[in-house]
Amino acid sequence: MKNNYILALLFSCLVFQLSAQNKDNKADKEYDNYAYIDAIKTYERLFEKGYKSQDMLLKLANAYYFNGDLTNAAKYYKALFSVTTDFTPECFYRFAQSLKAIKEYGKADKMMAKFDKESGNDSRAKLAINQKDYLAVIKENSGRYSIKDAGINSKYSDYGTAFNNNKIIFATARDKNGFVKSKDPWTGEGFTNLYESNVNPDGTLSAAKQLSRSLNSKYHESTPVFTKDGKTVYFTRNNYVPGKRGKDSRNTTLLKIYKADLEADKWTNIVELPFNSDNFSTAHPTLSVDEKLLYFASNMPGTLGQSDIYKVKINTDGTFGTPENLGNSINTEGRETFPFISAKNELYFASDGHPGLGGLDVFVATGRQDGSFSTVVNVGEPLNSSKDDFGFIIDYESKVGYITSNRDGGVGGDDIYLVKEVKPLNYPCEQLLNGIVSDLETKAIVVGVKVSLFDSSYKLLQTTLTNKEGKFDFGQVACDTKYYIKTEKEQYITDEISTITAADVGRTIVPITIEKRLKKVTIGDDLAKAFEIKTIYFDLNKSDIRPDAALELSKILDVMLQNPTMKIDIRSHTDSRQTDEYNKKLSERRAISTKEWLVINGIDTTRLTAKGYGESQLVNRCADGVICTEEEHQENRRSEFVIVSMK
Repeated sequence: MKNNYILALLFSCLVFQLSAQNKDNKADKEYDNYAYIDAIKTYERLFEKGYKSQDMLLKLANAYYFNGDLTNAAKYYKALFSVTTDFTPECFYRFAQSLKAIKEYGKADKMMAKFDKESGNDSRAKLAINQKDYLAVIKENSGRYSIKDAGINSKYSDYGTAFNNNKIIFATARDKNGFVKSKDPWTGEGFTNLYESNVNPDGTLSAAKQLSRSLNSKYHESTPVFTKDGKTVYFTRNNYVPGKRGKDSRNTTLLKIYKADLEADKWTNIVELPFNSDNFSTAHPTLSVDEKLLYFASNMPGTLGQSDIYKVKINTDGTFGTPENLGNSINTEGRETFPFISAKNELYFASDGHPGLGGLDVFVATGRQDGSFSTVVNVGEPLNSSKDDFGFIIDYESKVGYITSNRDGGVGGDDIYLVKEVKPLNYPCEQLLNGIVSDLETKAIVVGVKVSLFDSSYKLLQTTLTNKEGKFDFGQVACDTKYYIKTEKEQYITDEISTITAADVGRTIVPITIEKRLKKVTIGDDLAKAFEIKTIYFDLNKSDIRPDAALELSKILDVMLQNPTMKIDIRSHTDSRQTDEYNKKLSERRAISTKEWLVINGIDTTRLTAKGYGESQLVNRCADGVICTEEEHQENRRSEFVIVSMK
């Protein structure tokens, strides 16, 4: 691929990522007689006192993981793994990443191996152990084209075809007289010019001739695209206008996109496009179906890899908008280049960043109504080979197209091949993915939540905000595919869930609840509800505090220590499965025992009242004689810690 060392845009771009540290909130901060309880800080203090529970440790570990503090995340994941083995596969992955932060690479590798085993077909695990298998997917898409020499190749490089009425325009390093007058020191061949060839009935190309002296210069021209009326052309050229050669800070002449108009069978008004620069390259233009957008390749600032595909709006007055990167659903850290928009609004492009057979491969993604594109698909063999394959174009009326390749058996450095579509591509099934975010406690919708979508390899696909109805919409995604959705909002705990889309075309709706980091309480509120304490467990017919009950009570203890003016009323309840008198006395003993535990641990007795209510305040239908499930009886066996004063 000699000439395309320049034209494939082999220029790198450094991307810097900035991070910010969130400010801590004080648990005892009060506003207008409300107490704001920082749940994470409370859990930390409990941990330091020796209390551990799966839920508490998971919340701590995840909180630090999502805030980028992997050292502390490792601390709490270690503690989590020491008390339970009941967690989702995602914990293995997060623990592994956290272990790497503290240079415990051996343990991290073991966690990734467990993650691979537990998660099934999660591509992050496959990437980590270098076992990602994409060849089966490529094989499934192969065999859809016939391919042969197009009939106009020379011993030099020929590449980059474009349709113009019944002609094919392409770039070649040959000289019009059959010999090379000047050479490009980068390639050892002549500078490329634009040539044209008539298309024969079978799709092969007739003898080529130079397109136009006015378009061709003494440097490189290549990859044109013509408007449907044939009166305007956009093309790639070295940074050169007659008499002036532009250079960047390294004294290198890069690439620019130029425009020309056809007047009286002559190309005139040659101008460079306004978003060009001496300091980066733009190249390989192609037009949208309605000719209102120009797509191109560039390594301009904001590029994700070595070169990315961009689009820019063509205004009705002939001016241009601001170029937009197509994003990481198309672009990678490698090279994406040579875009082509088909009549079906498909984006074909070449890439060495997406999984392929070697070198540049041709990929396709279908355009959506919102301007985004579907999942990227490798078009398979024989279009793609182990060498560089790029510059694909196709006419869907005739099913005839052309591709450039430096595969074995060619005539020159790069050669143009004629291809015919035998059968259409079976595009992946897609789902519409959307949802709604609500508050875990109040059930109210939450506006302005940052919602991010990641694929199974944790590559960021989209980020959006919930609207005034608390809804988010990621548009089309793949069917039967695992995704991760992360939610972030000030005063809420950052969290992440996984979802698998349905196997058939349709819509996947994901309801998400988010938990407030600061628990807002006031007089009359129940602290048990704030920390989801449903039961303070006691042994049968006993009222002494068990270790697991002590953990739950420690949450109440911590809140009261941080809010020294707070007074609470301890209320103990039972279910109906004993006599009224028995349940009343049992609940009173347990309420008093709870109070005594808090007093022993530092709470003044004047701040506490305690009473047992037995079965007198059932919360459901499960009275004497009513058959209920164990879960229904559980609702009645509860402890309440009601705030009666905050002064």
